[in-house]
Amino acid sequence: MNRTRVKDWLIGAAGMLLLLGVVVAIFWLAVSGPADGGEAGPVPSPPVGAGRAPASQPPAGLREDQVWLGDLVLDAGTVVAAGSTLRDVRAVGQDVVTSPDGVVAARLAVDATVPFEVVARKLGNGSEVRSADGGQATVVRTVPVLGRDLRVTATGTVEAKAGKLVVEPRSIDIGGPDFLSAATAAVVRRLVTIEYDIEGLPKGLVLQDVAVQGDGFRANLRGEDIKLAP
Repeated sequence: MNRTRVKDWLIGAAGMLLLLGVVVAIFWLAVSGPADGGEAGPVPSPPVGAGRAPASQPPAGLREDQVWLGDLVLDAGTVVAAGSTLRDVRAVGQDVVTSPDGVVAARLAVDATVPFEVVARKLGNGSEVRSADGGQATVVRTVPVLGRDLRVTATGTVEAKAGKLVVEPRSIDIGGPDFLSAATAAVVRRLVTIEYDIEGLPKGLVLQDVAVQGDGFRANLRGEDIKLAP
């Protein structure tokens, strides 16, 4: 009786081993391809930096206490500095050298969105800033004219001038009759022309281009020999 049980146990074990071998073989065939290069498997992701221009060479005379990075990329959803807020910030630095004296980028390009509310807060007096048709911007603010406070709505073009974000009005509305608005427009035009310095970024960056989007002004800034950290 004991021999019969041992025999049955051996037969069962052999069957389990055979079944396990079949399962392993099926799994191997499923996940592998033929050795002669049949259907290609998934294409591997390109390495980080693929397609980017080759980095320049480290500067001559790099000290032992310095670290050189060919390029450095920073993405941030929000940056708050110098009492100002920037959103969707992307900074790309090239030839970045770190040392006990600080961090310096030979070249730095920054794309960032300046929210409308940040510019409006800088203007003060309950000002409002929003996008308008045709890539323009609308500014609503209170300005003093001939001893009176006027609530003015001005819509105009947006561009970068001398490193500043400039909104220059093309149409001005003070809420009165057309002839009154036309007569007053020349007086208030300079009061509703906005020249805004983008804050919260390293010194030396210069505004190159600006565009209006739904949530703010999209700015592109560039500079050379920019000190990123003390």
